[in-house]
Amino acid sequence: MLAIFLETLNITAPVFAMLFLGMVLKRVGWINDSFIHTASALVFNCTMPALLFLGIIHADLHAALQPSVLIYFIVATLAGFALVWGWAIYRVPFVERGIYVQGAFRGNNGVIGLALAASMYGDYGISLGAILAALVILFYNTLSTVVLAVYSPVIKSDPWSICKSVLANPLIISIVAATPFAYFGIGLPKWLDTSGSYLAQMTLPLALMCIGGTLSLKSLRESGGLAVSASLMKMVWLPLICTIGAWLLGFRHAELGILFLYFGAPTASASFVMARAAQGNHELAASIIVITTLAAAVTTNIGIFILQWGGWI
Repeated sequence: MLAIFLETLNITAPVFAMLFLGMVLKRVGWINDSFIHTASALVFNCTMPALLFLGIIHADLHAALQPSVLIYFIVATLAGFALVWGWAIYRVPFVERGIYVQGAFRGNNGVIGLALAASMYGDYGISLGAILAALVILFYNTLSTVVLAVYSPVIKSDPWSICKSVLANPLIISIVAATPFAYFGIGLPKWLDTSGSYLAQMTLPLALMCIGGTLSLKSLRESGGLAVSASLMKMVWLPLICTIGAWLLGFRHAELGILFLYFGAPTASASFVMARAAQGNHELAASIIVITTLAAAVTTNIGIFILQWGGWI
């Protein structure tokens, strides 16, 4: 039991240590909002696309491309979204529903989920995680736009606007661009591959520190019952339901582990940006991000420990 617990900490502790390092650096003034804004843009537009691109072309795409995992992830995401929205209709005030639903289902898989998958399963984790990330970007952005538009007069939810935002996403572009390289076994020149690796290696520590720097304990102290409710939905009920469903369907080992990490990731920081754009309650969005990120340090360790103890991952 102790060995499993220590192994679990070895997987998760580096990720959450970088998050809390970002909080400390922001607190002591070594990084500021300007740095976080610039670094986050660099990660989104440059280093993370490089990480996903190289992760795919270095992997065996035929092994990493798991249709059953992708189909289950899509179905579970849609079902979870419908469940949260249905709950919100009966339990959440009208003006807060869009923010609540987005915070309760939209996970930070592009950074935290991918970082944990890479820590746990190496290149295979990055490869399968990158493919799942494409679905995450597509479905999370689309569903978030739809639910926010229903409760906000300023968000465009027409199909063309949604399609443009997805097609222009650098992460989607990098995944699409890497697919033929991986499928046909086309390699990059050694110097270009090495340079790209230097760039890609910046992604996870820089992104995690930026997320940590945006977390506010003030938001945590001021959070109300809605933030706690959405956080419980995101970090306890949806991961529990979706992971048990995956287990019952026969998923095991890396596939089950990565599905759990993606379902159990804390709420994405992008939800705060979209909440502000929708002129919604962005303080509620910030509170959900803080609570779920702090909770992930506990729930992720417990989940991995149980799955390893059962011999399922």
